[in-house]
Amino acid sequence: MLGVKEIMGTSIMQKSSLISSKKLIQISHNINRKCPFVNNPMKGRKLMNKPIIIIKSAISEDYYLIKESSEKSNLGYDDQSGRSKVKVRAVVTVRNKIKEDLKEALVKHLDNFTDKIGRNVVLQLVSTDIHPRERRPKRSDEAVLKDWSKKSNMKAERVNYSAEFVVDSSFGIPGAILITNKHQQEFFLESITLEGFECGTLHFPCNSWVQSFNDIKTRRIFFHNKPYLPHETPAGLRALREKELKDLRGDGTGERKMSDRIYDYDVYNDLGNPDKGTESTRPILGGKAIPYPRRCRTGRPPSETDLSIESRVEKPLPIYVPRDEQFEESKAGAFSFCRLKAVLHNLLPSLTTNISSKHDFTGFKHLDTLFNEGLLLNLGLHDDLLKKLPEFVSKIQTTSQGLLKFDVPAIIAKDKLAWARDDEFARQFLAGVNPVSIERMTCFPPESKLDPEHYGPVESALKEEHIKGYLDGMSVQEALDANRLFIVDYHDIYLPFLEGINSLDGRKSYATRTVFFLTSLGTLKPIAIELTLPHSGPNSKSKRVVSPPVDATSNWIWQLAKAHVCANDAGVHQLVHHWLRTHAALEPFILSTHRQLSYMHPIYKLLDPHMRYTLHINALARQVLINGDGVIEASFTPGRYFMEISATAYKDWRFDMEGLPYDLVRRGIAVPDSTQPHGLKLLLQDYPYAADGLLIWDAINNWVRDYVNHYYTDSNLVSEDKELQSWYREAVHVGHADLSDAPWWPDLNTPEDLVKILTTLIWLASAQHASLNFGQYPYGGYAPNRPVLMRRLIPDEKDPEYTSFLADPQRFYLSALPSVLQTSKFIAVIDTLSTHAPDEEYLGERAQPSTWTGDPEIMGKFFEFSSEIRRIEKEIDRRNMDPSLRNRCGAGVIPYELMAPSSEPGVTCRGVPNSITI
Repeated sequence: MLGVKEIMGTSIMQKSSLISSKKLIQISHNINRKCPFVNNPMKGRKLMNKPIIIIKSAISEDYYLIKESSEKSNLGYDDQSGRSKVKVRAVVTVRNKIKEDLKEALVKHLDNFTDKIGRNVVLQLVSTDIHPRERRPKRSDEAVLKDWSKKSNMKAERVNYSAEFVVDSSFGIPGAILITNKHQQEFFLESITLEGFECGTLHFPCNSWVQSFNDIKTRRIFFHNKPYLPHETPAGLRALREKELKDLRGDGTGERKMSDRIYDYDVYNDLGNPDKGTESTRPILGGKAIPYPRRCRTGRPPSETDLSIESRVEKPLPIYVPRDEQFEESKAGAFSFCRLKAVLHNLLPSLTTNISSKHDFTGFKHLDTLFNEGLLLNLGLHDDLLKKLPEFVSKIQTTSQGLLKFDVPAIIAKDKLAWARDDEFARQFLAGVNPVSIERMTCFPPESKLDPEHYGPVESALKEEHIKGYLDGMSVQEALDANRLFIVDYHDIYLPFLEGINSLDGRKSYATRTVFFLTSLGTLKPIAIELTLPHSGPNSKSKRVVSPPVDATSNWIWQLAKAHVCANDAGVHQLVHHWLRTHAALEPFILSTHRQLSYMHPIYKLLDPHMRYTLHINALARQVLINGDGVIEASFTPGRYFMEISATAYKDWRFDMEGLPYDLVRRGIAVPDSTQPHGLKLLLQDYPYAADGLLIWDAINNWVRDYVNHYYTDSNLVSEDKELQSWYREAVHVGHADLSDAPWWPDLNTPEDLVKILTTLIWLASAQHASLNFGQYPYGGYAPNRPVLMRRLIPDEKDPEYTSFLADPQRFYLSALPSVLQTSKFIAVIDTLSTHAPDEEYLGERAQPSTWTGDPEIMGKFFEFSSEIRRIEKEIDRRNMDPSLRNRCGAGVIPYELMAPSSEPGVTCRGVPNSITI
């Protein structure tokens, strides 16, 4: 808890010579008895090795009592003669912008001047009590922030202002503070601390932008940190609780301004730009035609050529998200620096006239120059071209060659040939950037679920003779019965789109199936790859099976087949598991949380850190990543069909299967077993993603259960909580409207129902997203390890290009991978996407860790959760040094740290942030 001693250097109590130290100690000892909003000291506690200082402050009536004369009360109503007044003080912490543009600086100077003549920041306290005579909440007189004009130019990151109130001694406990910003410019309000009430220090965590009254004609409402279920709301706060939620919902009309704090829903009708022509049109995602989750509404006007499509906002213009969802300055600065690097890496090759999108790597040494010589040398740029570049680019190139180099990806940092090995290819499906596609085979051969009239026979080309030689003497049925056959099956999700994909310039793809055998060492080995092209007739030979190599030619065929599998895997990873199942699926729940759960609601407080930045990063994705002709379309094999494939996957998405234990059972990787630590038995024992993930899942689940059971002591409280029921109903029936009639949606009737739903949401926002995101550059930064785009099919002996393949298989292989320009653009982007910002908040951490809630018992439970997260991190470190776990430990093997909770800033291939922040 940040006391005023930390905020102002010394507390108000210590400044007063009228308060004896004995009296001060007595008051401090009585704080908890008198005030329900003050936290208990947590001596010796630490959060993620960061000490927490908890200081209690209270102001005695000996100092602040003011005898009232017989005149009218200055609180606006007559009081009994002789009643006393209490003088209290607010310490208001405002976070300064470190960098201001010229306009902001000029407006600040204007605000400093007008503040002196009465156009200032005004505060008013609202009591939890109702005035017995007037039947309305008790309110203090208004008070202004002092010394704004003197302090606002301070260069400190945080500046503390003060305001003083005089309230009646029977005022009760303030539950809310109303703020009017009469300045021209917004400011970021971090917190308010009240001192002077008999109960002790009161905390109002704010963390919000307060707009000028000129822009938003309403006073901002900030509540104290004590949580209330709706029926527990003090009488004095009920109307404000409703008003705040109504303001956040808006009325569903009009174009949103960047200063708005309005949360609403819309379909994905902003990905294409029909005004540029038919090639830039994209279908609307969301609705009966193409089901999809909803996104945050911006209200932009329609395009000129299609009124159903929202007009585009292109960079560098900002795209709307509610003001408090936008990046804070440190995050924005780190993100901008990463984008600068990406721009430079993209700009330089684009400026060359002798390099086209078909410019290929000439060899593996050529590929290495991306990391050891810098981009200019890699592209063969000459001094005369360097002189033509913008001055700031030339300066950066001259002063910091490293900025124009890519860091060596982890996959080749210790073993440059690891990517080519079959065991490493298989290992990455258990411990790489996409460990959630692999499934246990329950029958052989696999069958398609697609309509045979449109997509050909459902039977696979895989036969027993293709794999029986790789099963350690077992028959196929014996291997199935022993749970030793596994598959990564991308047949059905790709095949409907292959004809369109393969007609695109420079794109070639198969629908793939890859079969693995579980060895006695606990590792997987690939034993067959099935490649399927669109069915073209009764005698069509559209299916092909590639087996492990036996000679030089079959080795290169095998390497090409694995590359096609990796390209398909990269697409499904990015557009289904990463974007759809975390980013897009969570956005409706975030919108509903802000619209239906009051800041005072305990479930809002629980979810708050797990929503940070997600709406902003999703909006940026719609602007530059998943939009038509955006980075993803340009970089991945599916091209313009990328989001349609994502929408196809959404039809099979099930929220009740998104929790880790349920997903593992669904994929056949685990079976329920009450004798096991997590209630599951893993059929793949050395499965780092699952093994570490279950530790994180259980920790989240236990923390959520403790939290929920603390507030919902009776099952009826869940079903009777109007805000909670509205939250879930809206998330399902509006945010996921296209699937709202599905029978699999969990009920929300009991505390245990709520625990399952909340644990799933927090898991998806934290550990699941981290496991799918922060390994992108370490694994995907080296194109041969994980090509995201393939440009050539595999030739057979009858193909004209088979001769050139035999003559120079390495050149043919590299020509099938992305070009120099495509590779440079893509790895510049995933370098940004894999980066932790300096202001990252990790699982087990919270901003304002000792004041986010006014419930001391919950604070204790949170410290227990934090301690468990630290213990898990140590266990993960131990596992990564265990040589018996070959999928995470060995010569040149990347340790599995994507579930390790903490991280330094940068690309680290570890760290579990609380929320989807990138």
